[in-house]
Amino acid sequence: MGKFMESVDSKALRFVAGFPVVVAAAFVVCAFLLRPDLPEPLAVRWTDDGGASFAPFGAYVSVGAVMIVAAGWLVLYQAVPINRPVLMRRIMMGSGLFVTLFVTTVLAAGLLGQTGLADARGSRVDTTVLALGSGAAVSLGVVMSFVFKADEQWSPDDDRALQLAIVREADPDLARDNIRLWVHARSSVFVMIAIASLFPSALIAIVVPWLGGLLVVAALVGAAFLCARVKADRAGLKVLLAGLVPVMNVPAGAISEATAADVKAADYGGWGYRHHDGTAAMLVSSGPAVVVSKTDGQRLAVSGGSPASAARLAEVLTRVAARARRTGGPSEAPGPPES
Repeated sequence: MGKFMESVDSKALRFVAGFPVVVAAAFVVCAFLLRPDLPEPLAVRWTDDGGASFAPFGAYVSVGAVMIVAAGWLVLYQAVPINRPVLMRRIMMGSGLFVTLFVTTVLAAGLLGQTGLADARGSRVDTTVLALGSGAAVSLGVVMSFVFKADEQWSPDDDRALQLAIVREADPDLARDNIRLWVHARSSVFVMIAIASLFPSALIAIVVPWLGGLLVVAALVGAAFLCARVKADRAGLKVLLAGLVPVMNVPAGAISEATAADVKAADYGGWGYRHHDGTAAMLVSSGPAVVVSKTDGQRLAVSGGSPASAARLAEVLTRVAARARRTGGPSEAPGPPES
């Protein structure tokens, strides 16, 4: 229950739970006030000749009240979770108010169209009530969308952010010991991959559709191998292929030296992830990179993006490695939130 309450807007939840019930109760009260002037049974479906299907007064009112509550809850609840976009929550709050009032309007128009009649077979839906009620429902729904203040409430993410702020306040150097960056091949390489795959696959798909699709998938996989997410903090170095597949994970204590260098991908086996003779590399192109020497004698190279980012990555790895050697292990302080 505690986790549920943390994930919803409590004020909006109270409104969502109560508003349809209040409207349904008001409909029931008004129906009973009209009861002496209504025929028995009541029409629930109409044709050009009048009422065609009928139901007892109690069934009409009770089922109608349930419809009001169910429709209101179903739509209004979409505005309650705080992890949804503010614009979406505002739209759903206005839509829920409209749906609740519109269902009530339709039921009320059916009742008022039968007042004063001895037989519901000669009844009609009161179009004046239907038109006025529908217009009011739309107007109030739009107003609610604008006035509903869908502010995000305090959540577990805020707790984590507060904890991180406290840690950073106690350790000002923590932010300097963290770096996150994406590295990828030049845009011209991706254009070449697209040209070399999309045009042939379009021709092949005319004859063998699945083979054309397979060629496109292969091109996407190849392009993914030319993108990587590089993370360096006091725990060490992590490299994720395409931002998802971990290919390198080097603890800070296992790093003996890190230097920025201008490398040729051919010297390390080519583009993408390579591992040969104790040397691992994740290079998306030739150019700025960081060469890391490990305490066990192995080496690895990681693309650094620009010369400035490569120099900063090497500086962070050198600093966290020295810190790990002094303290005997990586720091327990958390890194910054993922972006």
